[in-house]
Amino acid sequence: MSLPLQSIVRPKPLCLLLLMVVVFGCAWLHTERPSVSGFVLSETPLSSTQADSEPFFQTHFASSSVDDYVHSASLAPLPDGGLMAVWFAGSREGASDVDIRASRFDVDSQEWTPEFILVERESTEPVLQRYIRKLGNPVIALAPDKRLWLFYVSVSVGGWAGSSINTMHSDDSGVTWSPPRRLITSPFLNISTLVRNSPVFHQDGSIGLPVYHEFLGKFAEYLRLSPDGKILDKFRISDGRYSLQPSVVPLSGDAALALLRNAGKKPGKVLASFTHDRGQTWSEPIAVQPWNPNSSLAAIGLQNAEKSILVALNNLRDGRHRLSLYETDAQLENWRLRKVLDEGPDPDGRPLPPEQYRSSISKDYRAVGGRKNEEGLTAYLSHLDRVHQKGRGFEFEYEYPNFLLTGDRFHVIYSWNNSLIKHVSFNRAWLEMQQ
Repeated sequence: MSLPLQSIVRPKPLCLLLLMVVVFGCAWLHTERPSVSGFVLSETPLSSTQADSEPFFQTHFASSSVDDYVHSASLAPLPDGGLMAVWFAGSREGASDVDIRASRFDVDSQEWTPEFILVERESTEPVLQRYIRKLGNPVIALAPDKRLWLFYVSVSVGGWAGSSINTMHSDDSGVTWSPPRRLITSPFLNISTLVRNSPVFHQDGSIGLPVYHEFLGKFAEYLRLSPDGKILDKFRISDGRYSLQPSVVPLSGDAALALLRNAGKKPGKVLASFTHDRGQTWSEPIAVQPWNPNSSLAAIGLQNAEKSILVALNNLRDGRHRLSLYETDAQLENWRLRKVLDEGPDPDGRPLPPEQYRSSISKDYRAVGGRKNEEGLTAYLSHLDRVHQKGRGFEFEYEYPNFLLTGDRFHVIYSWNNSLIKHVSFNRAWLEMQQ
């Protein structure tokens, strides 16, 4: 006996959508995964007796415009020995006018070029064929095959929890770039994946990209891409609601550590997780010695006899008014303050009245090397109210460092008072000098 047509149960559109997501998710998760090769270790820095006998320390501003809020810089070497930096800039973080900017450091002149726009929201939309509400966090890296990679965040709906990652590559040292391509990092709506710190590389040329989530929790993951940028796999670094922006440091072919930003509501310590199987599984994060005032940090392995780690961070319970370099062993048990890269005049970070701030910040501006003049300082000072006003006074902020090692030269790039990107370079001899 046939049933009346109206008695046949039809799946509702929402149920059908959920069923499709589950089926697609299961297929995505059970796709055959290639084996994971070992990590590529960073260059071994020469000792001060083998390299420059004299301490070397140099500072520049990588950015040139003082009209915008600038943040989240990243640095990569170029095959000719130069450097390329990227960051985002606009009227404020999350504004629709934010774009991704870049500059090059010329090895002959030892100067940064004027900044230029690398990616705009309007140019990303037609290529991705989707509405883009805002752009954020760019990361640049040079692969072992000399291909230059750019990863950056875009949001179509909502805040950063609605983010996805886009990628571009260049085969001519950043002169021309491929069209942007959206990475599908999750079968479930593909949202809430962000990037902040530099990738590492595996011996087969694959890319190990540390990423993090901010939707229904805050946690870190390790995304592995093929040499041509296709997603191979991803692995969870941490669970929970308060770990972000992992900085991954290979310790050997099989082992690596991830230092994590502590995004808890109360003052917390830097978090750390270890892998011993090439990034496939990670230990439960533990708190280590330095404080972390919910601020991004960066680390690099020295590959010396001690296998020590150099870390740039704000070791403060609150605020970002001091950026320091610490050295620690690979077990993260013994931490030594090496240098203070930047700090405000008040050790507790208390705001200064306008005139006192102008005097102090002008002195700091003039102390930075490279090409600049009084006209540039005047332009910078004209934007203080918009960038730095903090209610009852003005604050100093040195934040979001990114690390690079080229031979015996260390490079740290970071946000300088939210209005300029500062580049600091030094050698091992300078690092070993007494404070």
